[in-house]
Amino acid sequence: MGQRGIGAKPKNLSLIEGGAPDLFNPQGRPPMSRAMPWEAPGLSRVDRVVAFLEFLPITQGALAGQKLRVRPWQRRFLEAVYAEDENGERTVRTAVLSMPRKNGKTQIVAGLALCHLMGPEAEQRGEVYAAANDRFQSGKTFNEIAAILDNLPELDNRVNVTKFRKEIEVLAGAGKGSIFAALSADAAGKHGLSPSFIVYDELGQAPKRDLYEALDTAMGARDEPLMTVISTQAADDHAVMSELVDYGMKVNAGEIEDPAFHLTFYGASDTDDPWDPETWAKANPALGDFRSRSDVQRQAAQAQRMPSAEHSFRNLILNQRVSAHVRFLAKAEWDANGGEPDLAALAGRPCFGGLDLSASRDLTAFVLVFPQDDGSFDVVPRFYLPEAGLRDKSEADRVPYDVWERQGWLTTIPGATVDPSFVAHDIAEAAAEFDLQGLAYDRWRIEDLKRELNAVGADLPLKEFGQGFKDMAPAIDMLERLVAEGRLRHGGNPILTMCAANAVIERDAAGNRKLAKHKSTGRIDGMVALAMALAAAGRPAECALPACLLELL
Repeated sequence: MGQRGIGAKPKNLSLIEGGAPDLFNPQGRPPMSRAMPWEAPGLSRVDRVVAFLEFLPITQGALAGQKLRVRPWQRRFLEAVYAEDENGERTVRTAVLSMPRKNGKTQIVAGLALCHLMGPEAEQRGEVYAAANDRFQSGKTFNEIAAILDNLPELDNRVNVTKFRKEIEVLAGAGKGSIFAALSADAAGKHGLSPSFIVYDELGQAPKRDLYEALDTAMGARDEPLMTVISTQAADDHAVMSELVDYGMKVNAGEIEDPAFHLTFYGASDTDDPWDPETWAKANPALGDFRSRSDVQRQAAQAQRMPSAEHSFRNLILNQRVSAHVRFLAKAEWDANGGEPDLAALAGRPCFGGLDLSASRDLTAFVLVFPQDDGSFDVVPRFYLPEAGLRDKSEADRVPYDVWERQGWLTTIPGATVDPSFVAHDIAEAAAEFDLQGLAYDRWRIEDLKRELNAVGADLPLKEFGQGFKDMAPAIDMLERLVAEGRLRHGGNPILTMCAANAVIERDAAGNRKLAKHKSTGRIDGMVALAMALAAAGRPAECALPACLLELL
């Protein structure tokens, strides 16, 4: 292989350009002058891709030395991705294949990269990138491609490989002038690229979204660019991989029309029995083929005996989106309460609030709840963060605060800290718009807020609310019951949903419960404020409420 360092030339230029005859090339013709399988007449676009992939050898595992054989489930994915419109153009620009580990991902990742580098999908001076979360993972894709080329002189003689930089340059034939490079999220210089093809390996484990966004926004200069993401699910709802899966589910269900996006998903649902072999087969398309059934059975048995192993089994073997912590609220139940409150109809109506003030740089939550005659509640949350350092905060919490700010879900306050005067003005305006009958608050920093409320002349019904088991236990019970019975309308607010997903509870010796910030997986300020608001609404000695609300206590 041509991997002799910086500026290395191919080993034998005559083998590439068809130069003078020699012992190994007596006719003076390049090896690629003979027709290759994907060049046969009459093949469709996907047929050419499959023919190229099946020309490649398997380089490791029990099937090493054999040619890759595209399975029917793999072909269905390829047919969806490489389908052409009436003009003969591929319409898909983002393709997501989500499946558990050990289902042949490495071979597909490497094969598709080569297909776009020097196979039937290659273009002159193309840029092909294999993206991963760290140098080690990106190196695995490069090493697999290098191993394939080592076994294919027909392709190997057309490239120059710079091993220490993990780069490949095509010197002749299809894709001449094209380059391949392995990229990782911890590497600099991700901007200024012009990708023709990207394969992102294990996006679900990405700690940040920078690399994905940089590559996704860089594809506009090509006629038919393609990003292919092959990954297991992320653990939480707000990771970029989760957003892609959720979007793809809506596309597949017909809720969104987007021919440029495709999702193929293999995984267990929340209602599937994780210990049933049928569930294993549903999630693992290669089970019993090159995915060991006995290995899955072994891991399932361990996960049943060791609770600490269950999370990994569900995520990596069943491709479920699971957190390492037990949720306070089930995702399906929370999502079922996503009805949209009618803000215009709420003007002037009685409401109750909960306020969770933050440290100067963290998330502040102000949540209003509006009791209805049927015992349900409309929920109107507001969230605040300092404007300075918002991007850094997004990366630290691994959620898109900057996106939510642009979408109007998050209010940013000028400066580097949360200014209590800003929050006080907002609360005062809400009290003027609605009939605010009680505002429950945590003692943290409340004196600063009271001072600012006095400054604007706002006389509000403030109610101190303890954060211990005594005050929180009935609030938690009420919140849980409302969610289970589908009597909240939170409008799918993504920040409140994030807080619900992160929320973890703890119990005292008597079984009383409270939200535990120190045990939660991320910010839960919105859930704390929501629980306090519901508790304020549910205190019959302090508030005149419809009789149906008393049933919740």
